[in-house]
Amino acid sequence: MAEGKVLVTGAGGFIGSHLTEALLEAGRAVRALDLNLDRIQRLAGTPDLQTLTCDIRDEKAVEKALAGVGTVFHLAAAHLGASTPETEFQQVNVDAVKNLVSIANRAGVQRFVHCSSVGVFGRIENPPADETTICRPKLTYERSKLEGEKSVLEQGKSGELQVVVLRPVWVYGPGCGRTEKLFRAISKGRFVVAGQGGTLRHCIYIRDMIDAFLLAETSLAASGEVMIVGDQEATTIRDLVDKIAKITGAKPPRSVPLGLLWAAAVTAEAAFLPLGKEPPISRRSLRFFTGNTAFSTERARSLLGFEPRYDLTRGLAETHELLGWAPR
Repeated sequence: MAEGKVLVTGAGGFIGSHLTEALLEAGRAVRALDLNLDRIQRLAGTPDLQTLTCDIRDEKAVEKALAGVGTVFHLAAAHLGASTPETEFQQVNVDAVKNLVSIANRAGVQRFVHCSSVGVFGRIENPPADETTICRPKLTYERSKLEGEKSVLEQGKSGELQVVVLRPVWVYGPGCGRTEKLFRAISKGRFVVAGQGGTLRHCIYIRDMIDAFLLAETSLAASGEVMIVGDQEATTIRDLVDKIAKITGAKPPRSVPLGLLWAAAVTAEAAFLPLGKEPPISRRSLRFFTGNTAFSTERARSLLGFEPRYDLTRGLAETHELLGWAPR
């Protein structure tokens, strides 16, 4: 284990807030950085927690944040959104990453764990994919995440800094906006399945994802490696939503032809985006439910010793229990 404080960038996000809490529970001294730290307000006053509200693009703030740090968990990112300016992906996911890891190298940080995304693969033609699968990202977000990975790995070759890159599949659980939106829509009978729902979706419960991050800090075999992190196997969208329906006591969602949903998404984007609002349905959200994502996670099992503790049924059930508001 690296010595010194732990820096978590993106600590105010869904995964970052859970990681911050887990590190504190393990007795670690944590420096939490993000533009908005409301999610970890409940941890205010914890002796081992220091918070920094700042932009990861602020070089002086980054230098201050890295002082005395032994491990960096880098989760801050510009996320895929219908209203996110394309320039922001380059600034945050590429330029700021390059700057952060470079300063970390000079500052004597021992291990840098970088959170990437399976989105770097782009469209997967022959699932399951693994780390040897060629990346063909199409979206600006996907391309920026791949470029960020490359910056981290290059720094790992040029100094004593040990770097690890994790590519999570879809991480779900309490505190995830997409998870809560999905539970709410299904429980109220407002969700429909695009086509027959045979699209594959690989998932991982938040508690398992946090376990993988903690292992990435300590595994000697993981240094310099890129690893996909997911649960035991991919599921179909139909199975995913039917499981949520059963847990919440709702009827299984009906199927609607993809063409109709695609037309609705285009119309919604035209109406909402000029107002600077996220549309209720978009081509981006449809991709989540229509693009196959299935992966081999053997490398994470081998190099990290990672074994997920939650299957999809158990993870969704615990999510429902912790959300509290979803009808049974």
